[in-house]
Amino acid sequence: MNRRHFVTRIAGSGLLVATVFAAGCSTTGTASTTDTAAKKEEIDAGVDGALNRLFSATSGSRELAQRAQGILVFPRVISAGLGIGGEYGEGALRSRGADGGYYKMTEASVGATIGGQSKAIIIMIMTPEAYNKFVSSSGWTVGADANVALAHVGADGRLDTLTTQQPVIAFVQTNSGLMFDVSLNGSKISKLDI
Repeated sequence: MNRRHFVTRIAGSGLLVATVFAAGCSTTGTASTTDTAAKKEEIDAGVDGALNRLFSATSGSRELAQRAQGILVFPRVISAGLGIGGEYGEGALRSRGADGGYYKMTEASVGATIGGQSKAIIIMIMTPEAYNKFVSSSGWTVGADANVALAHVGADGRLDTLTTQQPVIAFVQTNSGLMFDVSLNGSKISKLDI
C-alpha cells in the first residue's frame, strides 16, 4: 500500500470516529435531560406520597403544613451500617404549594450501628426567618444551622402544642408510623444538581 493511500484511510477513519463521538455526545445530552426529568418526577411522586401518609396518619399535620413557609420532604432516606453508618435521601422543597428545588440529605455516624432502615423525613420550616436562612445557605446542618424539634403526638392522636410552636419541626415516618426517639442532629441538607 502506498503512503498516500494509507494517510487518506487514517484521515477518513479519524473523521468517522470524530463524527460518531460527536453524535454520541449529542445523544448523551438528550438522555441526560430525560434522566433529569424522570428523576424529578420520581422525587415529586415520593414527596406527594409521604405528605399524604403524614396527613392521613397525624391529626393536625395538614393545618400545620398550611402555615409552614416551606416543607422539605425526603420520602426515602436509607440508613445502613455496620459500626460505621450513613444515611442518604433525596427530596424536594415545597414552598406555599410551589416547587422550591431538589435537595439531598446525608449523615455519617460511628458507633453501634448495625442493619438498615428506610424512612421518610418531613421538615416543616415555620418562620420566615428560618426559611430565609435555609434558602440562602449553600448547605444546612441540623443542630448546627438550625434546631429542629421532633414532632410529638399525644395520646389523643393530635400534635403536641409545644412542638407546633417551634420554628422548624420534623416528622420521621417508617412503615409502622411516626418515630419519636430519633435524632436528626448532624444531618446535612444541600441542593441537588438536577
